[in-house]
Amino acid sequence: MSHPSRRSTRARRGLIAVASVAALGLVAWPVMSHYEIPPFTDKGDPVSYGQADGAAGGNTSAPADSRTLLPTGPKADFKNANTMSDGTHISVVTLDGKKSGFKGKVWVWAPKEYTDDPKFAKSGFPVLIALPGGPGNDGNYWMGTPGGFSLQESISKWYREGTSKPFLLAMPILNPGPDDKGIYWDGSDIPGQPKMGTWLTEDVPDLMRANFRTLKSRDGWGFMGSSTGGFASLKAVLKHPDKFKAAVANGPDIVPDSPLWRGHEKEKAENNPEVLAKALAAAKGPDVYLAFQVGTKENRQTMTDVKNFMATYGKGPVHTKLWEIPGGTHNGATYGRNMVGPMKWISDQLEGPTPSS
Repeated sequence: MSHPSRRSTRARRGLIAVASVAALGLVAWPVMSHYEIPPFTDKGDPVSYGQADGAAGGNTSAPADSRTLLPTGPKADFKNANTMSDGTHISVVTLDGKKSGFKGKVWVWAPKEYTDDPKFAKSGFPVLIALPGGPGNDGNYWMGTPGGFSLQESISKWYREGTSKPFLLAMPILNPGPDDKGIYWDGSDIPGQPKMGTWLTEDVPDLMRANFRTLKSRDGWGFMGSSTGGFASLKAVLKHPDKFKAAVANGPDIVPDSPLWRGHEKEKAENNPEVLAKALAAAKGPDVYLAFQVGTKENRQTMTDVKNFMATYGKGPVHTKLWEIPGGTHNGATYGRNMVGPMKWISDQLEGPTPSS
């Protein structure tokens, strides 16, 4: 009777051990990944959106058309915050705003058409700057999934269905501190306070131009936001119609009301959407497009204020449209799930990428 050698027995034991470890690894991988335990996660890994190294900061080949602006540089140090199911990345960088002097986080995302589609490899893409509501100082919920809604997955889906442009997303923080105790910054340059208006309308767009193929004109730039972020979006477009063409304002305040404006009435008026809309109408343009969403279960004053704004100022170059959300409440999940209509409306006013010939 023959017996297996000690060597073959040890080999079989070794194979069993390796197989056991591999099986345990397969079981543990999703758990370790969920809790972001290295090396089972790619969170924090460097992310590149096709930018070239060096001061030029971008592809030096000719753009698809004269509307396209190639990345100007310098290249930002983006780190992965989340990998989407289609392989695209939401990444984050701490932006030191050269014009505002404010430093804060900005999350960015590029759709698959930007990163992987050869026909758009030299094309400029439209940019949507997405702002949260309060507190808005330590994060931006549009980079996550408020109430299970993903802005990134929705834009990809809507683009395939022909109801949205394939937007690049910039998702900055909105406030320099917590939006509590009645203190907030109205997305504005309030005297004596961090220059959040300059941060949102100059530094954040500069970041996008430095690192992505964008469109040169205002026809490729818009805002969206909720609550105080909706106010900041509305005001940004009305204050800078030469830079931005459209906004989606969800449950917004209509006038600036931060207590930090006290003693600065002139500057407060300069950041009042009602005053800005009136001036734009008097100047006869340029045209801007303002989409509103308001839930029927929100504070009634919000609906009243939006309708009054539209009735009074929604004329001439100020184009407005309202989507009432039956049973909708004041939160990002409500707005996100109902945003396809407003997104299509502003997409119809904005330019998209031109395929290479």
